[in-house]
Amino acid sequence: MKISCLQENLSRGLAVAGRAVATRATLPVTQNVLLSADQGMLRLSATNLEIAITTWIGAMVEEEGAVTVPARLLTEFVGSLGSDRIDLDMEEGSRLLQIKSGRAEANINGTDPGEFPPIPTVAAQEAIVFQADPRMLRLAIDQVDFAAAREESRPVLTGVNVRLSEGAFTMASADGFRLAVRNGTLQQSGDEITVIIPARTMTELGRMLGDNQEPVQIMLTPQKGQLMFRVRGQDTVELVSQLLQGTFPNYDQLIPQSYTTRAILGLKDILQATRTASIFARDGSNIVRMQMQPVDNGQGQSGKLVVSASSQEVGEFQQELDILELEGEEGKIAFNSRYLTDVLTEIKGEKVAIETTTSSNPGVFKPVSESANDDYVHVVMPMFVQW
Repeated sequence: MKISCLQENLSRGLAVAGRAVATRATLPVTQNVLLSADQGMLRLSATNLEIAITTWIGAMVEEEGAVTVPARLLTEFVGSLGSDRIDLDMEEGSRLLQIKSGRAEANINGTDPGEFPPIPTVAAQEAIVFQADPRMLRLAIDQVDFAAAREESRPVLTGVNVRLSEGAFTMASADGFRLAVRNGTLQQSGDEITVIIPARTMTELGRMLGDNQEPVQIMLTPQKGQLMFRVRGQDTVELVSQLLQGTFPNYDQLIPQSYTTRAILGLKDILQATRTASIFARDGSNIVRMQMQPVDNGQGQSGKLVVSASSQEVGEFQQELDILELEGEEGKIAFNSRYLTDVLTEIKGEKVAIETTTSSNPGVFKPVSESANDDYVHVVMPMFVQW
């Protein structure tokens, strides 16, 4: 192997591939990164056996070859170098990778690439192919992945249910206490499919998308056992993920179709009040109470929202907010402060609608705008309190 590349390119590639490096591994080689020459470029691959990430960076390839080396060691060493050319050299039959940059030089013991787990690939000509706008995809991921379960007691709930159909997609996640559903459009679509993708995979994909503007390709193997995302930006990156097996809950039945109280509020104001209430809720079972009350003061104000939290140990907090529009009767409901803050943080726009029926039924949160009113729905189970 004899390859030369720029330090900034190699450092960037290692940072991307490194997201799939195993942190705790029963198979030690999964803590390595695989370096190989591929079509005149340097190919970097890593896998933790759940996801695999491969990226290609520009390089000058004089002699082809492949080797795996400890990912953390190589990443830290390359990151410590100045912005200069890096030469990678390994004699044939050897597993000692020589790295030179300027007057700095290091030798790193590598391992046989044959010991590295095979990196899954999805051939475009054999796959079911979809294409999506990266900005819409990233927004959808941000609005659903946080609501997936963290515990493995129900494996399907640790994933994001993704339905791809003609021109549209729907993502949904739930942990038994909340449900997030986001709809979006596809630029290219194939046959309708539904898969459950690990939430960790979706989170990594969201980070990988960054500010990319090139369409993202989504490819599913004919056996529907693996899904690949191909992201084209400064470098081409492929993320291949295993899929979760099982049946996701029928979440359409969990979304309330009616309400007795609907309040539209300024998103910035309710988020600020909720964050402040959370300070007091920490010592009070994380409960934040919300009371929506009609008000007729002759100035067109339709109502007020009282946000409160209390704890016998530390004290209590209360803040009143103007309700921009109020439909229905007075409403009372209490939520877990973390769930409330999570959803209000991810809703986009200037206004949010909160819909309730009774204090013991789920509350529904929706953005209020002409373009996104029906794109995102978030359902949160209430906390039972004495009013």
